[in-house]
Amino acid sequence: MDRLPIDREVQHLTLSEQTRSRIDREVAKYPADQKQSAVIASLTIVQREQGWISPAAERAVADYLGMPAIAVHEVVTFYNMFNTQPVGRFKLNVCTNLPCALSGGTSALKHLCDRLGVAPGETTADGLFTVQEAECLGACGDAPAMLVNDQRLCSFMGPERLDSLIEQLRDEAAKGESK
Repeated sequence: MDRLPIDREVQHLTLSEQTRSRIDREVAKYPADQKQSAVIASLTIVQREQGWISPAAERAVADYLGMPAIAVHEVVTFYNMFNTQPVGRFKLNVCTNLPCALSGGTSALKHLCDRLGVAPGETTADGLFTVQEAECLGACGDAPAMLVNDQRLCSFMGPERLDSLIEQLRDEAAKGESK
């Protein structure tokens, strides 16, 4: 994905009063001189509200926490739980690290992509699904493993279970159930 270097970003984002209030509650958990310790929590708040972390959001969090913008950018790009571009309603992270790959993780990723008509990193045309490769999810004994929306760990994800999951998520979306 092509992104402008953070110091060239011209967009500006102002955090809402509600967002600042939520971030302030996280900042209060740390000593006054260590506001930056709340960076992950702050980014999580912004992502929940906006769906992803734009370069402008990175800069807004950095400004609010008194951090260099590049330090926030490093956090965003280090953790795969942060979306650096818009994603579908259901983000499906499939582990392709060695233990999962040896137990079908690569095949699970291919199956999902084929079934949904996307390549890894892409979102379906209806905006429901984004499929991504993931590093180790810490469930090697349950391989192949995947994570739905960075919260729900799914184990032993062979083709039948993947198909069932897709249908279940489509049903949730049709009923208007939350993420």
